[in-house]
Amino acid sequence: MPTTIKVFTFNGFQENTIVVSEGNSAVIFDPGCSNRQEENALAQYLIENHLTLEAVWLTHAHLDHVFGLDHVVRTYQVPVYLHEDDIVTLKHGPAAAQLYGIPGFIPPPEPTDILKGGETMKIGEASFKVLFTPGHAPGHVVYYNKEEGYAINGDVLFAGSFGRYDLPGGNLEALKHSIIDTMFNLPEDTVVLCGHGPETTIGREKHTNPILMY
Repeated sequence: MPTTIKVFTFNGFQENTIVVSEGNSAVIFDPGCSNRQEENALAQYLIENHLTLEAVWLTHAHLDHVFGLDHVVRTYQVPVYLHEDDIVTLKHGPAAAQLYGIPGFIPPPEPTDILKGGETMKIGEASFKVLFTPGHAPGHVVYYNKEEGYAINGDVLFAGSFGRYDLPGGNLEALKHSIIDTMFNLPEDTVVLCGHGPETTIGREKHTNPILMY
C-alpha cells in the first residue's frame, strides 16, 4: 500500500509540517504547529482520515520545526526520534525563541529515541532509510523512501536553494558534503519534500542548485 503525504505550512517561518501515513498508521515530521488553529488543523486531519499517530520523526530541532512538539507529545503520547548530535539544538530552543522575540514558547521534551544515521524506520509496511546530513544543523537527517522515490528532506535542499549554515552548529563544508555526496547520489527522479517552500527533485537540484558554485 503506498503512503499518503499531507503537508501543512505552519507558524511565522512558513515551515512545512509533514504527515505520512500508511493504512491507519501515521508519523509526523517536524511538528511546527504554533497556535490552537494549527493544532486543530492537524487533529482534524488525523480524525477525518482515521489515523493513529505513532511517532514524531524530527529531521532536526530548529525552533520552527519543533514549535508543536510539546503539544503533540502531550496530546498523542508518542515517541520522538532525533539524531544524537541535534539534542543540543533542541535544548537551544528557548534561547532561540527569546532571540526572535517569540513569547510563550514551551521548551520541547527531549527525544525518547536516539538516531545515529543508517537506521531503517517504518510507517506501517513503508520503509525509510535515515541519512545523516549535517551542515544546516549538526544532527540533521533525511528520511528516504526508496520504494516510492521520495525524501523528507527538512532544510538540507530547497527548490533552487539550500539550508542556511550561519546558525549555531551550522557548517558550510558539512552541508556541501551532505548535499553533493549524499543527496545527489539519490536517483534523479527522487522527489524532495522540503522543510520550507515547494517540493523539488534531485535531478533538478543536481544540475541547477547554487550550492554547486560554493
